[in-house]
Amino acid sequence: MEPVEIAEDGVLLRPWQPEDAADVYRACQDPDIQRWTTVPRPYRAVDARRFVAELAPAAWAAGTGAPFAVCDATTGTLLGSCGLVSIHQGTGEVGYWTAPWARRRGVAVRATRAVARWAFDAVPLRRLIWQAELGNHASRLVALRAGFRVEGRLRLADPAPEGRPEGWIGSLSPEEVPAPGETGPAGPGTLPARRAAVFGRPQPVLFATSDDQELRLRAMEEDDLDAIEATCRDPETRRWTSLPTDYRRRDAESFLEYCRQAWAGGTAACYALADRQDRYVGTIDLRLSATDPLLADVGFMTAPYARGRGHQTAALAALCTWGFAVLGLARVEWRAGVGNVASRRVAEKVGFTVEGTARRALTHRGTRVDAWVGGLLAEDLA
Repeated sequence: MEPVEIAEDGVLLRPWQPEDAADVYRACQDPDIQRWTTVPRPYRAVDARRFVAELAPAAWAAGTGAPFAVCDATTGTLLGSCGLVSIHQGTGEVGYWTAPWARRRGVAVRATRAVARWAFDAVPLRRLIWQAELGNHASRLVALRAGFRVEGRLRLADPAPEGRPEGWIGSLSPEEVPAPGETGPAGPGTLPARRAAVFGRPQPVLFATSDDQELRLRAMEEDDLDAIEATCRDPETRRWTSLPTDYRRRDAESFLEYCRQAWAGGTAACYALADRQDRYVGTIDLRLSATDPLLADVGFMTAPYARGRGHQTAALAALCTWGFAVLGLARVEWRAGVGNVASRRVAEKVGFTVEGTARRALTHRGTRVDAWVGGLLAEDLA
């Protein structure tokens, strides 16, 4: 396949040249590029020279890839990398990175759209795919803005060292490529963009006050596992949940991993509730609906030694406030088995309206049971 140049929407995509090695070497020292891509670590000057002088030309010559240097169309300054990292049987896979000095200018989005148009028209391909490690929200947002449908998750064939083994996958068809300059449903200020900014950073600490005591909602840690295990073995906790009857340390470890994966995937915010001494006093989760982006539901439990002090009421109010203000939620739902008066009291104190009883809405120890259902809107917060 013969190398080509593409000029579109303020960027010039051209084949890599030996004189690009210095800029590639400088860009690939960036921690984010090393964290989320497959570049060698540490990245040496010899790696940059080999990429521009050997690997990139070889991909073009063999027809297995189409790597482009992304440059400013006016100045020629190197802005990033974009292209097809593989081509096979009518399908190409897109890969990209943006140099640190060129970020927040839509470089990767514009370049990916240009590559997609060229690939469908000139190669020609019938489909493009995109993959990224779970948690790489910046790459996901680029893919969405370039028109990709992010359709699910898959286990990665070659996960990054110390990275997660699971990733997102998306696809793009010829008719789905947005026109140059088109904002699309994932443009700046949209809900996907806002959430990518939230979940793409470390989990924030939230604060609440209960009985003049400041509480912190923070990410769960290994030091919490013993207290979580003890709380989940408590008879009152087991009475109202479907946790394993013989709850063990390995179950707590699995819960911790679920919480970390949920934040990385942007599907839930799971918090440990800690007192002034940073002692674990409970957990609380805000889980986003898989079908309605403006809906979430909550779940919580309190350590036996911390009950009756208003901790969960304060925590629930803080977490729901954050959900409405930061995640842009329209409604938060609460459910509890009929008879769980303690949970209902917490929800009502925060402002939830108990809207009725849903028959056989929950599974409890293998049996379908009735549940109270409540809803909270932003204006309901007490």
